[in-house]
Amino acid sequence: MKTYEKARAFIYRNARPLDLARWQYHFENGSQKAVLAALSYYQNEDGGFGYALEADSWNPNSAPIQTWAATEILQEINFTKSDHPIIQGILQYLTSGQDFNGHFWYNTVESNNHYPHAPWWHTESISTSHNNYNPTACLAGFILRFADKDSELYELGIRIAKEAFHTYLSQDLFGDMHTAGCYIRLLQYLEETNITTVIDLEALRERLNMQVQHNITANTDEWASGYICKPSQFFNDCDSFFYPHNKVMADFECDFIIQKQLDDGSWNIPWSWDNYPEEWAISKNWWKSNGVILNMLFLKGMRKL
Repeated sequence: MKTYEKARAFIYRNARPLDLARWQYHFENGSQKAVLAALSYYQNEDGGFGYALEADSWNPNSAPIQTWAATEILQEINFTKSDHPIIQGILQYLTSGQDFNGHFWYNTVESNNHYPHAPWWHTESISTSHNNYNPTACLAGFILRFADKDSELYELGIRIAKEAFHTYLSQDLFGDMHTAGCYIRLLQYLEETNITTVIDLEALRERLNMQVQHNITANTDEWASGYICKPSQFFNDCDSFFYPHNKVMADFECDFIIQKQLDDGSWNIPWSWDNYPEEWAISKNWWKSNGVILNMLFLKGMRKL
């Protein structure tokens, strides 16, 4: 059985409804409407998202990371109708000031502690992240993409985008791959809306280009077992600005994906939780479904599917 057929079988046997709808949208002429319908069940009345949309935290309460995960799905299916209830709800959540300290949306929230979660989402109020632009840079871009330009939220988005940009360019060292991904999304949101006056897009693009090359794990012997960084962390299309400088590694990842597929059609998950073994077993399967979709999208975008 070929890579695609094995991947498809895993999705139909294991995926939660949201990921099945995503698969059908990308590979079987499915609809955005089906993805949005499934996604809506993770959205709370305050407009934020919870309920393990980001599958390493089972907290049902709204959280910035969970809400960021929703924006990533909207981006993935190229959904841009700003008047849709899901997008309006996200803007409502970001307007409320919840889980926000004036400069950052918190990377973790205290209520995570009360539900099964990965150790990196455990936090106390005194240790909640106050100084990292994951996911703040991405959420600022979402605001500039979808908020009313005459709103206070839009002005806040401009300020945060500027702060994020100046912080990023002033750093001597490159940040981690997850934060870099949020800056890439900020860049993409600004490019989509042709906003060229908020920050220096060319300077951001060039810095990100250096970071992508820096972050991708060059020692491919580590890829099979370690929590490493691959090109797909940053792009999944050979038309991407980042592809020409990382073509060799991207081509290697395509071969790696095909060679390392498991018999059940999925791929290994290179992380685990210290606690909650029963819940982790479920979340691991959710992550596998997500990995199947992302791997197949990468092969598709690299013209290898």
